[in-house]
Amino acid sequence: MAHDTKVWRCGKYELKFDRPRIMGVLNVTPDSFSDGGEHMDTEAAIAYGLKMLDDGADIIDVGGESTRPGFTPVSPDEEARRVLPVIRALAQRGAIVSVDTRHVEVAKAAVRVGASIVNDVTGFTDPKMLDFVTTNNCGVVVMHAGELTAPAHAHTAVQLDTSAAAFVAEKARAAAESAVAARKSRNTKRSLIQPLLPFDELPADIVPEKNDKKKPAKGKDAAAKDAEVSDAAETPSDAPSAEAIGAALAGSAIETTAAAVVADTAQPEPDALAAVMARSVHREEAYVSTSQLRRFTMPDSAPIMRRVMGFLSDQARALMQAGVARERICIDPGPGFGKTANEDIIIQRETAKMASLGYPLLCAVSRKRFVGTVSGVADATERDAATFGVCLGAIQAGANIVRVHDVAGFAQFLNGYWAVAKPQPRRAFVALGSNLGRRLDNIRAAKDLIAEIPMTCVSNCSRIYESEPAYEERQEPFANAVIEIRTELAPLILLDQLMEVENKLGRNRTKSARANGPRTLDCDLLWMEGEIHGGDKLRLPHPKLGERDFVLVPLEDLMHDPARFFRYEGVDVKEPEDRVGHIVGELGSL
Repeated sequence: MAHDTKVWRCGKYELKFDRPRIMGVLNVTPDSFSDGGEHMDTEAAIAYGLKMLDDGADIIDVGGESTRPGFTPVSPDEEARRVLPVIRALAQRGAIVSVDTRHVEVAKAAVRVGASIVNDVTGFTDPKMLDFVTTNNCGVVVMHAGELTAPAHAHTAVQLDTSAAAFVAEKARAAAESAVAARKSRNTKRSLIQPLLPFDELPADIVPEKNDKKKPAKGKDAAAKDAEVSDAAETPSDAPSAEAIGAALAGSAIETTAAAVVADTAQPEPDALAAVMARSVHREEAYVSTSQLRRFTMPDSAPIMRRVMGFLSDQARALMQAGVARERICIDPGPGFGKTANEDIIIQRETAKMASLGYPLLCAVSRKRFVGTVSGVADATERDAATFGVCLGAIQAGANIVRVHDVAGFAQFLNGYWAVAKPQPRRAFVALGSNLGRRLDNIRAAKDLIAEIPMTCVSNCSRIYESEPAYEERQEPFANAVIEIRTELAPLILLDQLMEVENKLGRNRTKSARANGPRTLDCDLLWMEGEIHGGDKLRLPHPKLGERDFVLVPLEDLMHDPARFFRYEGVDVKEPEDRVGHIVGELGSL
């Protein structure tokens, strides 16, 4: 919602939620449910990540293991090989990068090469993962990975009936289930960290034999379904480990013994998440005939939300008690993970309740199975329009971040909605420079054109200063100024408008133009309230802001102590003698 006071601290970044944030999905996998295999090549994955940033993504979520129903588990070494080069390249471009992993070895290496967020689909139920995030300042996403203990329930056809007999039968069945649940709860010891995912009712090839106890025989249909779940992929013994790959990319050696590496990279047996996702498919497909009649179209929301919100709250408290600051924690109800379509819809309808927990809330419904159910779209890649509708409902109810595959489409959708639904003028600074033609006239004309940009006004102007050329000295001195604006446009939309101002005043953009050479006009978006952005098209705050004397001196006309202000915003502001493009005189006013 507009003016949400939540803050998410992710390493050196601080995300604010006066506007919903977009998390772009980048699957470096061969088998993801909607885009598997499209970005397996490292260079292609990096290029796609940068495109999503230029399209409007605030965060890039990089994953190297598919967790679709029936997925094939991947070893930490193979997962690290896929994701670490991509994470490093995007982080170097100023991107806020999230690593989507359940393996602590991959999380460690990813943070080392630049990831700012650990998105754990198992909700930090692994004590080693919890211990790791207490040793750094990365952001964390706690996800609910489906029903952990309750048995799979058969799906029954929805029938509306108001007879007294049906009502009595329904009440009797509910009472019996409550009694069974009460007996189970008395025998269960609850801890702060939730138990690892369950192994009851799982396929035989996942559950190991223990204590030589006999297992009940399975039917042919169940055995056939179980056979679809593959064993974990193996990495050759001579392949580099996740830790080794991370160390090489980060440029630092990892001091550890061979025994420690073997211990850290050991795969848990059985694979709990694969089991839960396999059971999720069984729950959707199962059918048992019954004479019991249901009186409502949807199940009761209370027990569903108690399980989901209880898990998220418990795990968040466990993280805080272990030493993770509350501002680092984001929660995700995990749509599609071990849940039926009815349960997913109930959870989305209760978004406001989850938002009331006080943590940043992630809506990760993109192209999920239940979105196809409500929209009638079978092909996952065709579900983007329905995804946008579900995301809009979540945003209106308090979701802060949306995780989507189609970043360009959703950014366009969100910008259109936000422009008319949420008046939100924000402060920004734009630097103007010229050293060709009538320099002062170019600066003044640019200011007038910027004032005509829709949903934007010029609120203050510095004086015009003359400066030495920066970066390329063999050219004429520059005239420089900084203007303060108020705008309701998204940063990338504002940037497009500023580039159009440059074009109107004759900016040369041909191949003959030198990168830091002479120009009739240069418009640089320096800073925008509440915005952090990376990529090739736009970086916020401007990556060279802290080293430019011809920017920092004019800013002194607009604010008290700009060096202190921008240092607080995370900018490395250099001392005057260490800057480039020093101011040598004053030329007039705007």
